[in-house]
Order: sequence, then C-alpha cells, then structure tokens
Amino acid sequence: MMRAWTPTALCSAPTPTTVTSKPKPMARAPPPVPLSRRHGLSVGFTALSLSLLGNPSRAAILEAEDDEELLEKVKKDRKKRLQRQGVISSSDKETGYLQELVYKLSKVGQAIENNNLSAASSVLGPSANADWVQNVNTAFTKLSSSPEEKTEVDLFNSSLASLFSSVGKRDIESSKLAFVSSATALEKWIGLTGLVGQLKGL
Repeated sequence: MMRAWTPTALCSAPTPTTVTSKPKPMARAPPPVPLSRRHGLSVGFTALSLSLLGNPSRAAILEAEDDEELLEKVKKDRKKRLQRQGVISSSDKETGYLQELVYKLSKVGQAIENNNLSAASSVLGPSANADWVQNVNTAFTKLSSSPEEKTEVDLFNSSLASLFSSVGKRDIESSKLAFVSSATALEKWIGLTGLVGQLKGL
C-alpha cells in the first residue's frame, strides 16, 4: 500500500543538503619567501646553464678545469713578466744603445721632413754596418724573446737598410717611406718588449 505524501514525509526524506553545503576551507600553504629580482634571475640562469650542460657534475668539472687553466696562465704570464723585468734591469748598456737609436731616428726624420738628405746622411753614417747599428742589433738580440719581437727586428733592419740606401741616393720619397717603416717596426718592438718607460723621445 502506497504511503500518502505528507509534508512530514518530505521533511523526513533525505535532502541534498550535503551537496549544497559549503566546502570546508582548505589549509593554505604559507606564502613564498619573496625573492629579489636579481636573486631570482641568478637562480634561473644557474638552472638553465646546468640543464644545457646536461649534468651538474659535468658543469662542476668544467668550471674547475677553467679555473686551473686560468690560474696556470696567470702564473706563466707573471713569470715571463718578472724574467723580462730582470733582463731589462740588467741591460743598462743595451738600453743606452736603443736610446741613441731613438735620438738618431728623430734627427733623421726631421732632416727628411725638411728635404735635407745631406743632414740625414751625416746622422746615419756611411753605411748600414756602422758601429751604432751593430750596437743596436746587440741590444735587439739580448732583449728579444718572442717570435713577434724577432719579426719586428727583421722588419726594422730591412727598413733601415732601405733608409741608408735611399738617403745615399738622395731619393726623398723612398727615404720617407723607409723612415716610416723603420720607425713603425721599432715602436712595435719597444711596445712588445715593455721598454716604453725606459726610453725617452718616443
């Protein structure tokens, strides 16, 4: 027999109150510690670098190798610098030869600029075998150590020989070119050897 419908029956029937009831608030995670923009970027770049390398341990090995190579290079450079300073400090006579060379070239350059090749010839001397040229080459030999320095010495001697020849022939244009080549090679050599502070008139 069907039960008659009544308000009481409606009240006693199960209602969807559990569906419409508000869910319990979930526990919130603590707010993240704020990071500065710089810190955030550095962390991001570090992670990117490690991911590109593919292996954190590999990154550490590469960094260690780079540090060792850099340290070794610094040691070698410092050793060469100290050795060079020692050679220069014990080469007063050779430095004197080079100082004479600088003065001579300065006078020759002024004479050529004034188209006075007779004056330039008197400063240079009769030939490229003059005593002062031999003294200069003695200084070059003692103070040159690297291939680059020796290359500049060869260029200087070749240009100087051309300068002697051009001045002797009273060829003003060739004399100018030879002088510029000689002076350029000498300046490069002086820069390579670290003698800039030792010589006057440069």
